[in-house]
Amino acid sequence: MAETTFFVKEAISAGPVQTLEAMLTEMDGIERALIDVEDGEVKIQFDETKVSEERIAITLQQHGFHIS
Repeated sequence: MAETTFFVKEAISAGPVQTLEAMLTEMDGIERALIDVEDGEVKIQFDETKVSEERIAITLQQHGFHIS
């Protein structure tokens, strides 16, 4: 199990957070996603044999999220 953290600009209000949670939980290999709405921090636990950190980042960007 691997873990990564992204800061998502839009993850500070309810609508985008719900969209983000739904998208992440539907991705194969993501075990857990915790979102801190105070600063947009998204901690993701994932199975690196099923999905890569790069694939997660690309998917977030493809759905219009801005990450840092």
